[in-house]
Amino acid sequence: MLDLVESKFGQHEAFRADVLGGLAQRQKTIPARWLYDQRGSELFEEITGLDEYYLTRTETAILRRNSGEMAGLLGEDAVLLEYGAGAGIKSEILIDALKAPRMYVPIDIAADFLAQTAARIRDRFPELPTRPIITDFTADFDMPADIPAQRRAAFFPGSTIGNLGQSEAAALLRRMRQHVGERGKAMIGVDLRKDVEILIAAYDDKRGVTAEFNLNLLRRINRELNGSFPLEAFAHEARWNEHESAIEMHLVSRKPQVVSVAGRGFAFAQGETIHTETCRKFDVAGFAYAAQQSSWRVDRVWSDPAELFAVFGLHAHAFFPSQLAPEVGLPAAIGY
Repeated sequence: MLDLVESKFGQHEAFRADVLGGLAQRQKTIPARWLYDQRGSELFEEITGLDEYYLTRTETAILRRNSGEMAGLLGEDAVLLEYGAGAGIKSEILIDALKAPRMYVPIDIAADFLAQTAARIRDRFPELPTRPIITDFTADFDMPADIPAQRRAAFFPGSTIGNLGQSEAAALLRRMRQHVGERGKAMIGVDLRKDVEILIAAYDDKRGVTAEFNLNLLRRINRELNGSFPLEAFAHEARWNEHESAIEMHLVSRKPQVVSVAGRGFAFAQGETIHTETCRKFDVAGFAYAAQQSSWRVDRVWSDPAELFAVFGLHAHAFFPSQLAPEVGLPAAIGY
């Protein structure tokens, strides 16, 4: 219980720092990880079932169709580390296919939602030890000593890697490589470039669930940081950024206004936005190159017939320090 209290306190302070720092920027920005409180996580699970949101059903179909091959790549007695576990629905498909998995380690920042996921996995796989880790997986952290060091495999579905900046994504790939060790494996889901109309619809659905998901961030700020955001004075917007090869989510101020957060005031002009999420889209060759630069070797790529989405099967290979400078990011010219 102490670990959970300390973790929640640390998250609160990090949330406060990110919000206050982000709102003080010229382009107001709040990191996407803060969208996922309990309500945000529930709304995202609702989004995954929408007609417009092709990502989840497409990746799920890829996993179901190829789970045997994927399990073969990860090997027997695997320790499955899932980064940003969420509801863990896709991990069930992979766990079910694995031969004698040794442990499941879901990692997420949303403590309450993670506890629900861990409980459900324990019910579904009672013989499988499940060890949740409450942390921000986009920042450096060490694996606890009670997690077996051998046969580790990283699992990162959902194209969540596209939500990170170029340097953040490269750092996460290196972090995963460090966590799994020299003989480790990884399975990473990546959304591919496609028609912009398909992308916009996926992030601005007709029912308005994505808008509710985005606006829930303001509710969270009001609740946890004594904010005064009037939700009716902000609107959700999804836009395409060709230069970044990314869908961006914004909260647009409908009028000139001043909003307070934690005792500090922030002015908004009409039409000014808070940038809340970036969802980058990749091509296969570019992501393979980025993985190689972070000491991974691509063994297999599984995709759907329409090539909307891809799942990469990776093997760790030796570190090359000259290629792993902190400033190295995912290559825009090749990967986007």
